[in-house]
Amino acid sequence: MTDETKLEAKKKLRAEALERRKAAFAQHGAEASRKIAAHGVDFLSAAPGAIVSGFAAINDEINPAPLMTWLQAEGFRLALPVMQGRGKPLLMRAWTPGDAMNVAAWGIAEPMEDKPAVDPDILLVPLLAFDARGYRLGYGGGFYDRTLQRLRKLKPIVAVGLAYNELRVDAVPAESYDERLDWVLTPSGPIHCLDS
Repeated sequence: MTDETKLEAKKKLRAEALERRKAAFAQHGAEASRKIAAHGVDFLSAAPGAIVSGFAAINDEINPAPLMTWLQAEGFRLALPVMQGRGKPLLMRAWTPGDAMNVAAWGIAEPMEDKPAVDPDILLVPLLAFDARGYRLGYGGGFYDRTLQRLRKLKPIVAVGLAYNELRVDAVPAESYDERLDWVLTPSGPIHCLDS
């Protein structure tokens, strides 16, 4: 498959996935977020004190806020992403539920500039579609691919996509710069991404 063909395939899949996610959100709503929180991150064998970076959900994304609240109660340190500009990786800043927030592009809430930058141990990632190999389809900006690439050069980290079960597809068209997820956490449970 040529790069141009992959881009077209991604564009088509992105349009389908947006509709699929919208339908899943309409069907499951906040219940999906509660189920994800109930699973926690025990499947990662992560120790309290580890830094988990989530995201501020927009539109019909699964909201990680209930999971983040539970993680804080369990002693994990939290962070949220801040956009640094087009073509750049995301910067993660320390965050605690209830913090005052900035509103950035697309209405995304971001921690204030006085919060320290951190390098997370676990990165929760939004997505539109995923496959068993850990490839994900996002909005096409490449922010999470660049962020994962940067973080993986610094230290071992675990990337966990948060998704409705309905967003699983046979294969996401992958390009050389696409970073894979280690796990996907769905309302029905965690899925370990395999080398296949």
